[in-house]
Amino acid sequence: MTASAQPRAPRLLLALGLGLGLALAPALQVEARGAPESFADLAEQISPSVVNVTTTSVVAAATGGTPMVPPGSPFEDFFKDFMGPNGQGGDEPQRSEALGSGFVVSADGFIVTNNHVIEGADDIEVEFFGGKKLKAKLVGTDLKTDIAVLKVESPEPLPFVAFGDSNKMRVGDWVLAMGNPLGQGFSVSSGIISARGRELSGAYDDFLQTDAAINKGNSGGPLFNMDGQVVGVNTAILSPSGGSIGIGFSMSSNVVAHVVDQLKQFGETRRGWLGVRIQDVTPDVAEAMSLSAAAGALITDVPDGPAKEGGLMAGDVILSFNGNPIKDVKSLTRTVADSPIGEEVPVVINRAGAEQTLQIKLGRRETDEADAPAPAAGKKAPAETPSAEVLGLTLVPLDEKVIKDLGLDKSATGLAVTHVEPTSEAADKGVAPGDVIVEAGQQKVMKLSDLQDRVAEAKDAGRKSILLLIRRSGDPRFVALAVQ
Repeated sequence: MTASAQPRAPRLLLALGLGLGLALAPALQVEARGAPESFADLAEQISPSVVNVTTTSVVAAATGGTPMVPPGSPFEDFFKDFMGPNGQGGDEPQRSEALGSGFVVSADGFIVTNNHVIEGADDIEVEFFGGKKLKAKLVGTDLKTDIAVLKVESPEPLPFVAFGDSNKMRVGDWVLAMGNPLGQGFSVSSGIISARGRELSGAYDDFLQTDAAINKGNSGGPLFNMDGQVVGVNTAILSPSGGSIGIGFSMSSNVVAHVVDQLKQFGETRRGWLGVRIQDVTPDVAEAMSLSAAAGALITDVPDGPAKEGGLMAGDVILSFNGNPIKDVKSLTRTVADSPIGEEVPVVINRAGAEQTLQIKLGRRETDEADAPAPAAGKKAPAETPSAEVLGLTLVPLDEKVIKDLGLDKSATGLAVTHVEPTSEAADKGVAPGDVIVEAGQQKVMKLSDLQDRVAEAKDAGRKSILLLIRRSGDPRFVALAVQ
């Protein structure tokens, strides 16, 4: 939930006890650092750059008529006063105020906050540490990272803060959170980095988790390192009550800084777009593909777009993009987003066991992605003959009738899944009736014997598993199933 939103249901964390008989690890030599004697000097230095954000919006009148109150009820006078003469007062539009936080990032008045702080606002006002208030205008927003940039006009230069490198923050490092919690005005709380790389719901999420107190109203406020640099934007909390329980999330500065630069320059984001469907390379997938390590991003589909034009194919594993090593889907998504649009970038891939480098000219996600065709809706496959059972799956080849029943393109090929053994590995990995197997061992399968041959080849080669390319409602993914 956001730090200014209603709380969601709490998560229940269970502590699991370890069994006895564990060997004791040798003592580690570490350098312990004492807590700062005081944060006062740092707080005094950075406070002038932090602002309270007040938004005002007009809320439509509630409908439903006047509440029914029995004559003589003790609430009768109250509702008369509340509703106004003739019970009409509540039908008029009302003005609503909301509070949040932000921070100044340039002397000429650019201010960063959360999008959910200012969303739907008619008027935005910022209050500075010294009490000065200025009207702000909205420069731009990014829904994917929940970041907004505001601008105020000031006759004198404003105190501001710089972004630090969030990648250098380590679990256990001290941090300060500043903002306007619960509308109480400027407030400082201290804590440490509790975890890194947290994801909540977005493709570009890279949150720092902290136990510094963050409450409603802290949204959009800065998280500082001990050098007075912003390493995060306080965005959300995990709480059963709506108040801080020491689990707060700040969007990392390395994500925010790039977004802010684009919003200042263009008023919108301009992210690179590759145009592929991808999945992580898990250990079983790596084994099935004879890869040396479970790393990279495995391409499952290449629709029309930059990737297809540049020669990328389903089954390729992206190892490096524009000079940056790719560990998983998340790192590729962020790297592509931050890469230059309309320029060719080098992409290192593993294809059929050999590395090669392709040059890909990126599109723009905000425009090109919207033009990409959506996958067609799929249906469950009916039982059909002839069929065969392989790897816990009952399969039938695609013929005219099966293709029609599944709503597939007439040119579709492969094997349709009609039943999945409930206790099989395939069931554990989410294979379901209606799925279509189009490749096995990175070779097309059109007949039942094709899959049986690929399984036999994998066994003969001493491999433990085989890689299947499966399509569901047009959306492809690779699944590795054991053959031994």
